[in-house]
Amino acid sequence: MSSTPRTSAPLAGGSFSLAPDLTVTRTGYGAMQLAGPGVFGPPANRDEAIAVLRTALELGITHIDTAEFYGPHHTNQIIREALHPYPAELHIVTKVGARRDADGGWPHARAPHELRAQVHENLVSLGLDTIDVVNLRVGGLDAAEPGSLEEPFTELAKLHEEGLIRHLGVSTVNAEQIAEAQSIAPIVSVQNFYNIANRGDDALIDSLAEQGIAYVPYFPLGGFSPLQIDTLAEVAARFEATPMAVALAWLLQRSPNILLIPGTSSVEHLRQNVAGAALELPADAVERLNTIAG
Repeated sequence: MSSTPRTSAPLAGGSFSLAPDLTVTRTGYGAMQLAGPGVFGPPANRDEAIAVLRTALELGITHIDTAEFYGPHHTNQIIREALHPYPAELHIVTKVGARRDADGGWPHARAPHELRAQVHENLVSLGLDTIDVVNLRVGGLDAAEPGSLEEPFTELAKLHEEGLIRHLGVSTVNAEQIAEAQSIAPIVSVQNFYNIANRGDDALIDSLAEQGIAYVPYFPLGGFSPLQIDTLAEVAARFEATPMAVALAWLLQRSPNILLIPGTSSVEHLRQNVAGAALELPADAVERLNTIAG
């Protein structure tokens, strides 16, 4: 009998259907921080990393975001160790299009043969026959870069047709690149840098919502530079909450197609993130928070 935990409790924001066969909790978990410092090497505490993943499922999370280049390799291996065989309701999303160099950099790796190899590496390390969603990472760490994605996205579309990928998405892209991807194959998600202080994608989020496409903001709490904003702290104090809780709650209320994937390597912080996302912000608080990027 498997000892893998099963999801249970309802989560803030409810769920979102990316496709008829793919529904996830809007409150998810981003696995980037399960790797070592700089998302490079093994974690300092592997047992805690495993506990974080199992706690995520116990809290009701059904959406885990990862990548083979986190570590590299370590994060996916930990996910498999902690959760395989995966419960039917759990959905794992990964991304391809980059690799790690010896200095911990993130150079592009988008040639067709590189993408095919990355998809197979994810399948092996995660212990899967097919991956629910694969996002093509196009830009850098925090912004889109101009240029066509036709060649790499066409290769992912072929892997989808071969049955190795169920659904496709894109990451660090602009509106033109999204339209180009859609001219090749349907997409179910867009993953870009966005949070309460970095709102360049506001119009894009609204457009995707009209199309029923998920928007998944990475670095929802600021990423490598945590959010430190007086207005955020002011609103948090009003509700006796943490600024991070308010930032997550604001994202869930920003648009129904936003999915959260805050990351942490701590069980305590994971519980805080999940509880914080459940904070209900009244209209006047949301209006005040909207001035941060105004």
